[in-house]
Amino acid sequence: MKEQQAAEIFRKYLKDGKNRITPERFEVLDSAIKYDGHFAADDLFLQMKKKKSRVSRATVYNTLELLVQCDILTKRNFGENMTRYESTLKKQSHDHLICVDCGRIVEFINPKIKALPEEISNELGFNVESYSFNIFARCKNNKECQHHKKQASK
Repeated sequence: MKEQQAAEIFRKYLKDGKNRITPERFEVLDSAIKYDGHFAADDLFLQMKKKKSRVSRATVYNTLELLVQCDILTKRNFGENMTRYESTLKKQSHDHLICVDCGRIVEFINPKIKALPEEISNELGFNVESYSFNIFARCKNNKECQHHKKQASK
């Protein structure tokens, strides 16, 4: 059902913005909302190519930006040019913990953090549109950290 809703939202967004409605854009939409977890544009492009898609890299990049603009995807910057996308359809609001060594991303929900943007905005006379909270840290358990696994195998 959510995939069908996403297609309807996207179709309306494209039409209202006088953008072309193409099967390739909907193929990108379908692949993006089915992708498990956070992904880079190239990750999605390569996954689609493995499934014999004929969609170009440029179409993937351009369509992802359109999907962000119509709130079907969220674009996250996890530092060091780690731009990732994630679907907004299947998830509730959450924050991220990112390992600066291996890049592992852990999602978490904390009611204290969730309340802060509204509280701070009210105090300063703003209305919250959105917020992003990322914690950059290092994995404590070096055996789980992908960075440390790579170093040990050298």
